[in-house]
Amino acid sequence: MTRNPNHDILFEPLQIGPVTTKNRFYQVPHCTGMGWQRPRTLAQMRKVKAMGGWGVINTEYCSIHPASDDSLHISASLWDDSDISAHQLMTEGVHEYGALAGAELWFGGVRSANLSTRLTAMDVASLPNSVGHPFQTRAMDKNDIRDLRRWHRKAALRARDAGFDIVYVYATHGYLLANFLDPRVNTRSDEYGGSLENRTRLVRELIEETKDAVGDRCAVAVRFAADEYEEEDGKPVHGERREMLALLAEYPDLWDINIADYSLEMGVSRFTKEAALEPYMDFVKSVTTKPVVTVGRFTSPDTMASQIKRGVTDLIGAARPSIADPYLPNKIDEGRSDDIRECIGCNICYSGDSLAVPIRCTQNPTMGEEWRKGWNPEVIPSKGSDATVLVVGAGPAGLEAARSLGNRGYHVMLAEATDTLGGRVTREANLPGMSEYIRVRDYREQQLLVMPNVEIFRESRLTAQDVFDVGADHVALATGATWRSDRFDGAAYGAIVEDGSGVQVLTPDDIMDGKLPDGPTLLYDCDGYYMGGVIAEKLHLAGIDVTMAMPSDNVSPWTAMTSEQWRVRTHLMRLGIKLIMSHNLEHFDGAQAMLECVYTETPKVIPVQSVVMVSQRRTNDDLYAGLLAKADGQAENLPFSLKRIGDCEAPAIIAAAVFAGHRYAREMDNPTDPDLPMPHDKVDVSLVKPARQQKALEPQLVK
Repeated sequence: MTRNPNHDILFEPLQIGPVTTKNRFYQVPHCTGMGWQRPRTLAQMRKVKAMGGWGVINTEYCSIHPASDDSLHISASLWDDSDISAHQLMTEGVHEYGALAGAELWFGGVRSANLSTRLTAMDVASLPNSVGHPFQTRAMDKNDIRDLRRWHRKAALRARDAGFDIVYVYATHGYLLANFLDPRVNTRSDEYGGSLENRTRLVRELIEETKDAVGDRCAVAVRFAADEYEEEDGKPVHGERREMLALLAEYPDLWDINIADYSLEMGVSRFTKEAALEPYMDFVKSVTTKPVVTVGRFTSPDTMASQIKRGVTDLIGAARPSIADPYLPNKIDEGRSDDIRECIGCNICYSGDSLAVPIRCTQNPTMGEEWRKGWNPEVIPSKGSDATVLVVGAGPAGLEAARSLGNRGYHVMLAEATDTLGGRVTREANLPGMSEYIRVRDYREQQLLVMPNVEIFRESRLTAQDVFDVGADHVALATGATWRSDRFDGAAYGAIVEDGSGVQVLTPDDIMDGKLPDGPTLLYDCDGYYMGGVIAEKLHLAGIDVTMAMPSDNVSPWTAMTSEQWRVRTHLMRLGIKLIMSHNLEHFDGAQAMLECVYTETPKVIPVQSVVMVSQRRTNDDLYAGLLAKADGQAENLPFSLKRIGDCEAPAIIAAAVFAGHRYAREMDNPTDPDLPMPHDKVDVSLVKPARQQKALEPQLVK
């Protein structure tokens, strides 16, 4: 296949200061949960993107000094020369495939509590920590500013020595430099405060000093917000931002443009669609001659090409699309746009940083496993035998297992009980705002349909005897899970209605099947992720009076991990859905729901006619039990290998199901050692020589 000529502009080189990118695909800085703690894991992940054709690949935010420590989150670091060799792992891997490597130098200011280093945080003024830690910053004096400039210059030199081609001055996202620019925050009366020229002084100095230090070899980029503060989506309030950008316009070699509202910039697909930042870019290209990059969760090559042709941006910035498909540029270049593994905008990738664990992805199960498992999203070992494989269930786990086994060359039979593939993905994609989740199914179904070695059997609900009769060598059960109608109290499951009362309690499965409750309804959410909110919205749109109760202190608490909790709660409140936090549901009699405060045990009675429980799920493992029963309960007695995968083994998020299917396909004929399942990306202290000063640092005994 050949590249679509309409996409040629995406592959034109572009000069950025002293360096040139081979194409317009630009992986902007994004968090990974790897950073300084997992250098080999990080380097291999970035290298795979270079293999996939990205022209520029940046680090995550890279701390320039221990006074900018974001623990528990894991940043990159350039604190001293020992960091250089770790970054060289990345830059060498990226350069191997002709891409440029960029380092985003960062100082957190008010967003850094320095919990690990215990140094006093500092910012433009004495301010409370902006992410809720009980600390305040020290107001920076002239000595502090001089220190910061020196630290930034030293970090830039280390970045150059580590092999980076682009070095950032990071002036947005509520960090230190953003606060110097902000007239509401910066109330200083010296030359760094007051007028626009004064408030931009520090950023200007850092750009000039970075260019002086490394500008002969490295381009200098600035990350900058195009609008002044958060407003209604798509309606930017530029304020003085145009004037500010014009004042600084020609100083850096590249402008990396984002916006004030991170929940829109990093918005989930439920609330934010592709190219959402375009309305904010209307003036940027008109005030600078320098190249510009911006993001928009771009997955469509046509949209990308249009952005450049219409002068919205010069480079297609991407974080999440580069995670979902590291080979996106190569696929467009080869005319294989239909093979792109499109981002679904679920932000599971972001949850890795939130939880301080390596990044993962719903669409790309190899993300984060490139080093420790040696996985590549487009390369998989050929089959180890001529064995046949039966996969039962075509949900996310079953589809991914069949796809990956098919790619390995195995003869695969995929049996689905219904006439539709996708399982829970297909059902959930029909809920409000969830339509892009269908990409999980569509990508895999499309791949399977062109594999002659994969047979798909719809409307094939198998019994244990049916599985025996198929005669496969390996059997994977991906039969999913079903929502429960009872509640887990922390120790055991218990019903909320009396036995024999005839009172009906509905579940998300009932709602997705089209069975709606009668009259005023209480939705009880002890799942804590997105399902409670989208089911409540569906009921509201059907004209049902909904009250949403939960044991947690906030709505959908786990969505904080995916950077959408604020939007979820705001959306439900604007719909008029009543919210009751910090209450357990104890009982429902068909006319009243009895709640109890989780703190004081104070009862609360809600008059409702129906209850929808969004609680936990029960594995659909009857087939598994039936197969074991035919072998006296011993799987080793079966004439085939047997494995449960995905929700059938243990209910979890969709990303976990996809990962389980992929892992099964990789390990079916090459199982890992359960005692040593994977290498650990850590420092081997046995190979580290003691510091020369170590003896002097040891406490001396007082005699």
